[in-house]
Amino acid sequence: MTTTTHHRLEELFTARARTMQPLLYPSSPDNGDMISLAYGLADPALFPADDLVSATDAALRDDIDGALNYSPVDGELVEQIVTRLRSEGVEAEANNILIGYGSGQILGLLPELLVEPGDTVIIEGPSFMGAVRRFAIAGARLVTVPVDGQGLDVAALEETLRGLAREGVRPRFIYTIPTFHNPTGATLTLERRKRLVSLAAEYGVLVVEDDAYGDLRFSGQPLPHLAALDDSGWVMRVSTFSKTLAPGVRVGWAYARREIIERLAMLKLEGESGPFITRLVAKYCADGRLERHIAALTSHYRHKCNVMLEAIQREFPADVQVQAPEGGFFVWCRLPEGMSASALLPVAERHGVAFLPGTRCFANGSGDDALRLAFSYQPADKISAGIRRLGAAMRELGEAV
Repeated sequence: MTTTTHHRLEELFTARARTMQPLLYPSSPDNGDMISLAYGLADPALFPADDLVSATDAALRDDIDGALNYSPVDGELVEQIVTRLRSEGVEAEANNILIGYGSGQILGLLPELLVEPGDTVIIEGPSFMGAVRRFAIAGARLVTVPVDGQGLDVAALEETLRGLAREGVRPRFIYTIPTFHNPTGATLTLERRKRLVSLAAEYGVLVVEDDAYGDLRFSGQPLPHLAALDDSGWVMRVSTFSKTLAPGVRVGWAYARREIIERLAMLKLEGESGPFITRLVAKYCADGRLERHIAALTSHYRHKCNVMLEAIQREFPADVQVQAPEGGFFVWCRLPEGMSASALLPVAERHGVAFLPGTRCFANGSGDDALRLAFSYQPADKISAGIRRLGAAMRELGEAV
């Protein structure tokens, strides 16, 4: 006699996997008449297609074996990153550099190296939740420190570190986006940068400096990276070619003490990151094309940012508070008192525009009074039209409240 046992596939999942939730986003950028200002996508009109084709030709012509066989990361690219770091005041060597499949892979490996379930990680509020979710999935206890118009509130950070120390808790790391913050666009002041680095050394906490947007400065004076201010080895800098070359290239890098880099490399169980793609990027960057391309990107994104800010001034209610960025991809807005971003989103979508509610940018449930607007992807005319639709949605919701 055969007995049939009903098994559920989900029973094989780990406890961590069973609690994971799918990522939900507003409508995609290309969805009929919908104008999405939710996504921080690069503008495809600026992808350097011809230069990438010539760089591909050079990579294959010069070393087809190394480019297409099982090979290590291109050493030329590592040296280019080292040279750049040294020009910025960082005493880097090749063994301080790890190449990854975008900065996202490296940020995803961090908790594998540093976090046991229950360990404390300090994050900003708001922050880039794409990275923060990886820390949470690893079982980190997330402690949020606020961000204001000058970046991470280091006075609040110091109070948090002092309180944790009284509890006998040493955080594993502090995750921060000090330059053209995602989502607020804020830039951490020089005074706060120095204090942050000092606090990291005082409390023995690693600072993870996520520098995805730092090259895209529209105004203001460049500030030293946290890694350049650090003389004790407590700063790890993570960056990417996604915002300057193309997101689909999937090449990012990290700078840190050799002990960290060695162990992160061991955790990259798939091995080296793309011998072909790293050679392509190195060929592209070798003759100054990247610097020229960044200059063109900066001019282009500056214009689109100004288009959005001017449209906001025309179309939004006067009591919307707007953070004008000095660079990056985003504008952060605080809604009028009593207006909810979660309630506004469906009204906005009926008007044909989408945005990212602030709640998607906090780990502690905050942010329903704010929203993030991306000016990077849409052309200028659609940015203006999208802001006009969003302003109409705000007025409609305001009348109903």
